[in-house]
Amino acid sequence: MRVLKNILTVTVIMLMASAPAWAGKAMKLDLNAIYGSTSFHTVGAMDFAALAKKYSNGNVDITVHPGGSLGFKGPELLKAVKDAQLPMSDILMGVVSGSEHVFGLSSLPRLAGSFEQAKALYTDSKPLYEKAAAKWNQKFLYAAPWPPSGLVTKKGVAASADIKGLKTRTYDKNGANFLRELGGAPLSLPWGEVYSSLRTGMIDSVLTSAESTKNGKFWEVLDHFTNINYAFPLNMVTVNMDYWKAMSKDQQDAILKAAAETEANQWARSEAKTVEALNIIKENGFTIAEPGAALSAEMDKAASLIVEEFAAKADKKTKALLEKYTK
Repeated sequence: MRVLKNILTVTVIMLMASAPAWAGKAMKLDLNAIYGSTSFHTVGAMDFAALAKKYSNGNVDITVHPGGSLGFKGPELLKAVKDAQLPMSDILMGVVSGSEHVFGLSSLPRLAGSFEQAKALYTDSKPLYEKAAAKWNQKFLYAAPWPPSGLVTKKGVAASADIKGLKTRTYDKNGANFLRELGGAPLSLPWGEVYSSLRTGMIDSVLTSAESTKNGKFWEVLDHFTNINYAFPLNMVTVNMDYWKAMSKDQQDAILKAAAETEANQWARSEAKTVEALNIIKENGFTIAEPGAALSAEMDKAASLIVEEFAAKADKKTKALLEKYTK
């Protein structure tokens, strides 16, 4: 009997040693998504949640809540995750640059002229983003770009004179300052109010991507897309650091693996969606135009002022990075 008891004890110990480190209760998390369920970044967040569940064998269960349905708006998202009002969120980085300056980097005008340049800028900036997120009690997981921002208007834009007085919805301070330098009259509005504001004449143009132009069906109210190559603004996904530290090492590894895969996929999709969206809005009556040399020069001049203003408030590492991309 004693021998049998010893054998059973050894067997139990061996089984416990071979069990996964996360054996037990699964980690359940809500992920706030600020755009609708079919939006590019929300679809990415849903893919990320599915991958995290797959790689953790079901021990990380993330529920994505589209359309800001959890009740938090863009500018407050950094604080909401910091205070664990939200465990996780998808955040348009430029919108929270008032809270953390470095998050405005990706929406600085005309720093990157292609997806390749935008990816290089992100790679160089990522350590700064990770440090800033940690300062706000959260773990930076991944980021991906919107397709490049253009100017969506009722009439063609060939010179800064065509921008003068335009009531343009912009998505952050950088965009507002840029258009103001060109003589525009930028306004800040929640995305959900943009279409109705175009209908009522509260605004008459939008600084946004061809993808968002497509999603908003703006061909019903606008008909020109000028590819001013303004910026490749980033959305990031972060998780509250207290939630992060409560996870096992294996759960964390599963999330990081899912995040890396999602990031790579989203960068590739963003580029593909740019071409797709431009074709769709053109089919629906949009005129697609590239800025001429004169307008490009005017935009570069306005952009340099915005970048200089941003750099004046930046730390040494951010300034050094900007010098690399503004030579």
